[in-house]
Amino acid sequence: MWDVVDLFSGAGGMSYGFHAHPDFRVVGAADAQIGKPSSGEGGLGCNVSYELNMGVRPVEANLGTADPAEVVEAMHLPGRVTVLAACPPCTGFTRTVPGNHLRDDRRNTLVGRVADYARILEPEIIMLENARELFRGNFSGHLNDLTARLAGLGYWSRSAAIMLSRHGLPQRRERTIMIAVRDNGEGPPPAGLKQLWDGLTIDAGAVTVRRALSSLRDLAGDPLDVAPAMTPEVTKRLAAVPHDGGSWASLPADLMTPRMRRQAALLRWGSHPDIYGRMWWDRPAPTIKRECSHVGNGRYAHPEQDRLCTVREMAVLNGFPRDYQLAGSVSNMYRHIGDAVPPLISYQLAAACRWMLTSERPGAKDLILPGCHLEPADIL
Repeated sequence: MWDVVDLFSGAGGMSYGFHAHPDFRVVGAADAQIGKPSSGEGGLGCNVSYELNMGVRPVEANLGTADPAEVVEAMHLPGRVTVLAACPPCTGFTRTVPGNHLRDDRRNTLVGRVADYARILEPEIIMLENARELFRGNFSGHLNDLTARLAGLGYWSRSAAIMLSRHGLPQRRERTIMIAVRDNGEGPPPAGLKQLWDGLTIDAGAVTVRRALSSLRDLAGDPLDVAPAMTPEVTKRLAAVPHDGGSWASLPADLMTPRMRRQAALLRWGSHPDIYGRMWWDRPAPTIKRECSHVGNGRYAHPEQDRLCTVREMAVLNGFPRDYQLAGSVSNMYRHIGDAVPPLISYQLAAACRWMLTSERPGAKDLILPGCHLEPADIL
């Protein structure tokens, strides 16, 4: 069994794929639990959710300022680490934040901190996940600097921006994934999701909202079958949005906010045309972001019912198994989901790591996370 450490571990999205895989064991994690820049450390409360599912309590530490050696020591690791996973905050890279293409957010330097931990832990494999713009954006130099530092430590690296719906996620989520493998002088460059799926495709019907939500049959007593209460005004507005893909652009003028009316009069739908939007039944969900706990923040409403998709529904749409546990306030649970690497995808990354460690290529059935909405017949 190979041991795994997770940096910027959040509620456990990256870790869970390895935890669920029979050949890996998660032995350490660290996260500062920062919900918003204004909320400070500890406010997100994600370490409780992490421990509920992995049985490991993450070290609470700001990885931008903490001494890496002290953080590693606090993990009380049982031995050598084989895989180092890291998912630094993507807020400073993502194109959804105005101005990110113009200024380099100070949080972006956290990408480079991964090399400091690689130097100490000396893992066989390093895996990093972040926004698409880390690979393609104006500040992709942070990724280039990291791979250069890792090369100096003796690692091959491969990076790509990948649309995760092509790999079974019922959501349009494009992410950068970097995999680095220790260069032993004879092994091939690292294998990623694209290599893992060479010759395979996913049934288009398997990555729709309809298919994902239909996997939730009996939610009686499920503590995550909850959604925030809406004001009468918001409820009335949402009720007027057409089912199955409607948005605020279809609202009558008397139900629009003043800003909506101004934009509509100019036939300019703004930079957020999906606010108050309903998901489509027969398409993947839109990208589920950390602030997905209000219908005014994006296309997060149920395709038919006049409500936000529940915590459990949002979790399944982001690739969590049906029995995953989350803790804390409802708004924080939505943040736990939106911040997370989809476990459905991290399970495939665990399979890719096993392939690199053993040279045994996984079969299609080895790519399906137990408890998620996918079935073997969905992989063609």
